[in-house]
Amino acid sequence: MGENMADLKDIISNIENIYGSNNSLNMLKNFERVIDELDIYVYDNWMDGELVAGPKESRYFIECTFMWDKDKMPDPEGGKKLLDYGCTVQYAETYITKVRKIKDPDDIRPGTKKGKIDREEIWMVKIKMPKKLMADIDRGHRNLDTNKVQDILDQNGVAQSQEDAGEQQIQQDTANV
Repeated sequence: MGENMADLKDIISNIENIYGSNNSLNMLKNFERVIDELDIYVYDNWMDGELVAGPKESRYFIECTFMWDKDKMPDPEGGKKLLDYGCTVQYAETYITKVRKIKDPDDIRPGTKKGKIDREEIWMVKIKMPKKLMADIDRGHRNLDTNKVQDILDQNGVAQSQEDAGEQQIQQDTANV
């Protein structure tokens, strides 16, 4: 996949960049919407992934990399389903470096007051998704929202016309008495 390891500083920096950019945040939300609409989350462990890198935009694709604990590899069937929609999916076993919490003197790096650095094994999955797929699903999502609003308005219109007819009937009945 290119990356040998994940570093918490890089992950935090990536997240900060996303929140500092509306474009990146919208891209990531649309990326996630595709994964949700294609029902990838029904496959084991896909829900537990954490963003490591991306979204990286190229001319026709958006690329994001996610990580999972070593013992919680995402079900490859979810990745296969993404392949059917023009995505590329790459899996890699790697590790992440984390600073150990200091509980006793053995947890301190020699010559410093900082915790030792530990490696934790993880799975990384890089997904490269076509922009067209993201746009199609976003358009469908917007159309669905518009249709729901129209249905509500139509239902309210029917309810309103029924109320008006009922009100007219009451007025006629009281006029006849």
